[in-house]
Amino acid sequence: MNELRKKLLVAALLILLIITFGTIGYMVIEGWAFLDSLYMTVITLTTVGYREIHELSKKGIIFTMLIIITGTGTVLYALSVGAKIIIEGELQEIFGRRKMEKQIKELKKHYIICGYGRMGKIICKELENKGLKLVVIEKNPEAIDNKTSSLFIKGDATKDEVLRQAGIEKASGLISVLPSDAENLYVVLSARELNPSLFIVARAGEDGSEQKLLRAGADRVVSPYYIGGIRIAHTVLKPAVVDFIEFATKSGNIDLQMEEILIHKDSEIAGLTLDKCGIGRELGIIIVAIKRSSGDMVFNPTFKTNIKAGDTLIAVGEVSRLKILEKMAGYKEE
Repeated sequence: MNELRKKLLVAALLILLIITFGTIGYMVIEGWAFLDSLYMTVITLTTVGYREIHELSKKGIIFTMLIIITGTGTVLYALSVGAKIIIEGELQEIFGRRKMEKQIKELKKHYIICGYGRMGKIICKELENKGLKLVVIEKNPEAIDNKTSSLFIKGDATKDEVLRQAGIEKASGLISVLPSDAENLYVVLSARELNPSLFIVARAGEDGSEQKLLRAGADRVVSPYYIGGIRIAHTVLKPAVVDFIEFATKSGNIDLQMEEILIHKDSEIAGLTLDKCGIGRELGIIIVAIKRSSGDMVFNPTFKTNIKAGDTLIAVGEVSRLKILEKMAGYKEE
């Protein structure tokens, strides 16, 4: 498409050059006024077939034939390139949209990202690194990035039909990071109604919006300004702690990662203590905390702490070792 646009630009410049050349030529050769010369050049190039404005001299006839030979072909070339761009562009858009709709219909347990601004791009990058399937809803076509593996829908995420188009009924979660709290509130209300079991995370910008979003149906609400302020304060007060957390949670880090691992019912370590599992002794993984299925959090568990089905382990260790622990926990790749 870019190559075609370059050709069209070149053709347009050639047409402008020929019109200028023809107009000046008639003014010089025949001594006509500017408007008459321009009109004669245009009807000659477009092969309209009107009679001459004035009687042509022999030099004028030769000049007209020259204009027809050189100019008409250029005009036809420009029109053909323009038509090709329009047709190919429309076909590409139609087939691209149909392909995307088909891919979205085949998705299940995916995540929907509402808003592809600065925060949305970071979220998509992190989730893509984990291999999650994403559908991004963005109403600004200029913000859409075709370089990512995520599927994009151009539309307003506050509308039910757009959320349905993103496959919200089969999605596992939705993240709304639209510019205003009102938009995020609308998205949360619609998403919760369309899929009651959906895990919803929303962004809150203003004070007091967090409780409104939670009442609307959000499972988690994140305030970037509050978290950013706390992070900056801790960077001053506890720089080593901040460095460790950033290092352990950074995606793509192969040396050390902090992960949460769910213990499934068929897990080989369900019902055992941390000591009998050999998580620390054999895998070298540190269990920082255990979140029980009831929601209670056990911090700094001892080697005698029991692991139960439904628990979530907050673990720190090498990526390869964490993969082994995931298999022990009953995790199965789909």
